[in-house]
Amino acid sequence: MPKPPRLVPQLQKLSGFQEEIQFEVLRRLHLTPKISQRTLSKDLRVGLGTINFCFQALVAKGLVKMQNFSNSKGKLRYVYLLTPAGVAAKSKMTAEFLSRKVAEYESLKAEINVLKYELEFDRCSLRKPTNS
Repeated sequence: MPKPPRLVPQLQKLSGFQEEIQFEVLRRLHLTPKISQRTLSKDLRVGLGTINFCFQALVAKGLVKMQNFSNSKGKLRYVYLLTPAGVAAKSKMTAEFLSRKVAEYESLKAEINVLKYELEFDRCSLRKPTNS
């Protein structure tokens, strides 16, 4: 009987996904406080419900506050402002994200070098006559 998949790695992956969404939302809110949840949903290619859930979490953590404003069409909209804690969290997340990306880059660079070496080795092997 096959073992069921382990739940912990799946939860860790989901947690990482949520952190990345929160990071991207904080980045974009910092630049464009009047951006809509719908626009963020489209830009980040995630569901509107995911963005809404993210906003609720960010507000609950005290990283974002929402203020109402009216646009020219008379509809009520929100402006999202990063709190000082939100700016600090965004800064910390940026440093962590940058660190992960640099590590990924270094790992890919090493892998590329190995592949280049293997390719050159294979090419040299094809050029040498075999003594049979």
